[in-house]
Amino acid sequence: MAASFSSTTLFRPNLNPPKSFLSHSDCAQKGFGRVKCHFINVSAHSWSSAANYASIRHVAVKSSGKHVVVKHLLRKRVGLVKCATIEEIEAEKSSIEKDVKERMEKTIETVRANFNSIRTGRANPSMLDKVEVEYYGTPVSLKSIAQISTPESSSLLIQPFDKSSLKAIEKAIVNSDLGMTPNNDGEVIRLSLPQLTTERRKELSKVVAKQAEEGKVAVRNIRRDALKAYEKLEKEKKLSEDNVKDLSSDLQKLTDEYMKKIDGIYKQKEKELLTV
Repeated sequence: MAASFSSTTLFRPNLNPPKSFLSHSDCAQKGFGRVKCHFINVSAHSWSSAANYASIRHVAVKSSGKHVVVKHLLRKRVGLVKCATIEEIEAEKSSIEKDVKERMEKTIETVRANFNSIRTGRANPSMLDKVEVEYYGTPVSLKSIAQISTPESSSLLIQPFDKSSLKAIEKAIVNSDLGMTPNNDGEVIRLSLPQLTTERRKELSKVVAKQAEEGKVAVRNIRRDALKAYEKLEKEKKLSEDNVKDLSSDLQKLTDEYMKKIDGIYKQKEKELLTV
């Protein structure tokens, strides 16, 4: 993986603040272009520092033997500063890497599911994965309300858990783009796969190629999002330019790996479609 992070510079308060500030009140105009100024002693104390936090609690000015609170003089500079630790930066980097892998894996699963829903010369229960049935007013997947099997290489058998859903299942299959006519005998539904013509195989091959390209686009978009996340960390000074270059290189290797996976399952599906 990428090289380890360079050490992060943390905010450290100056525990020895300057002993004097220039007092505007002690400046007097002495003729054109001449200004005479006196210095007054200023002490800053009660610093609070814990972990990666630092703040100024009290500032006092000694002038003419008296202490005067002048918090308002440093009001614009006083504040709470939090700096990320190496552990926090590593956690952010790991989170980005994990998200990338999870999303790319889901993309591969989606491509496979889309390919499986396209029928070839052999029957496969996954061909019905996209069929939704109106069951008691709610659309549900066919496989969630019925058992699907392949008694023969060219047929599918659908046995609903609830026989009252047979009509709804039959209607859903007819309205789908499967191109199959269901045979309902009142107990089960049988589907016979018609022989694919050469023209139909070529059409389905184009559909598969389009789905494969959509999968690749999804992987590229995931890579783009990760690069933006790394660049954001660089702008926040949490990663150096070299860190980002190394991480980008690793990300490209991972992207190429998933591109090859998509190519592999695409070629396999294309072979199934075009083999008579």
